[in-house]
Amino acid sequence: MTDHPSRALAAFASQLRFDSIPPHVVERTVNLYVDWLGSALGGKGARPVETIARFARAARGAPEAQGACDVITDRTRTTAYFAAMTNGAASHFVEQDDVHNGSVLHPATVVFPVTLALAQALGASGQEFIAASVAGYEVGIRVGEFMGRSHYKIFHTTGTVGTIAAAAAAARMLKLTPEQTLDAFGSAGTQASGLWEFLRDAADSKQLHTAMAAANGLMAAQLAADGFRGAQRILEGAQGMAAGMSSDADPAKLVDRLGERWATVETSFKYHAACRHTHPAADALLSVIEAYRLDPDDIASVTAHVHQGAIDVLGSVVVPSTVHQAKFNMGTVLGLVAWRGYAGVNEFERDYSAGDIAAFRERVTMALDEEVDRAYPARWIGKVTVTTRDGRTLQGRVDEPKGDPGNTLSRDEIAAKFVRLAAFSGAASGEEAQRLLDAAWGIAEAQRVSTLFGEGASA
Repeated sequence: MTDHPSRALAAFASQLRFDSIPPHVVERTVNLYVDWLGSALGGKGARPVETIARFARAARGAPEAQGACDVITDRTRTTAYFAAMTNGAASHFVEQDDVHNGSVLHPATVVFPVTLALAQALGASGQEFIAASVAGYEVGIRVGEFMGRSHYKIFHTTGTVGTIAAAAAAARMLKLTPEQTLDAFGSAGTQASGLWEFLRDAADSKQLHTAMAAANGLMAAQLAADGFRGAQRILEGAQGMAAGMSSDADPAKLVDRLGERWATVETSFKYHAACRHTHPAADALLSVIEAYRLDPDDIASVTAHVHQGAIDVLGSVVVPSTVHQAKFNMGTVLGLVAWRGYAGVNEFERDYSAGDIAAFRERVTMALDEEVDRAYPARWIGKVTVTTRDGRTLQGRVDEPKGDPGNTLSRDEIAAKFVRLAAFSGAASGEEAQRLLDAAWGIAEAQRVSTLFGEGASA
């Protein structure tokens, strides 16, 4: 179906079966789910997340319309639509949800809010939950790659492409036919949105992007289940997403080795709690500090050699005014890793504007690097040049930042991250976090996915 890639992609998502997914892909999907759940817990109490949650509660109406789907941050239950909305916002706040390099997409934050909510609403099995989640990842990643680098320059891909990923996951969860799934894609694509301009003002839009990508994708699938028609070529059509949002789209990427190449396992975990564009340089700087046993005061300047996408996203934040904006400032991130050894949620919360971090920020610049830019987005190479106060020029490089598939996080590291995020927000005690972890690791074996909390918890 290469003459109609949207249709081929819809058929793949609709017809994907758990027993056709290789065991290593299932295992990776479970790891990604656990990682996502930690990020969702970490969003508890965040002002933008709480604002969206209040809207969802008000829009939901009377308590008797409560529903069966968990709102992870406050342990209430609601309908699938509003659970997906709120959990989508919550899991993108601490900036530690996963990312796929080649598509520059954060799949977890738009896929798992949908599959968890619908699995709970339907009483579906863990195997159905996994199959739907993989469908969302595989579709979303390919659509992100299809949209190309030009799209990401202006559009937040997780907000735009994420709507299609959410629709694919929801369609599989609802067992839609290929034709219905194609309709869902059409309705999702016409709602796809998300612009980077919010970074300049430290606005709250990033959480809105993921909230609405998840909710709108779910709605698109539910509408399709009820006969609602969607555009048949919403991705590659003459007036479709690529026509309006890209200048370098490649339709062949939509169907790239469907069922053979499992893009889900290519997804990276985020080690630092910051924009992924900062991670390669952060790891490269740490390698220099460790190799030469430098004190941060020994460093006169740092040049981060980056790809153009990093400049496009990070360049608008010069002096961060909020914790969240600081996560998109290269100098702040490098200051934290230099002085604190790690740019985690607690380090940002306590120290993003501390005197030593602010002073280090002023000594950091970004420079476009031809090698790094040529490799991006398939590879995110980290390169730094460090000038010391005693006149030395030192080079640092990492070819796979921590969290990438070739330098991945172990299950123990994912678990430690989970516990850290739950403690950071106060979303769960140590004992509760361990119980949630134990259940989450077993999601694929669950006979019925129900509430995460309290009596009847099964996933």
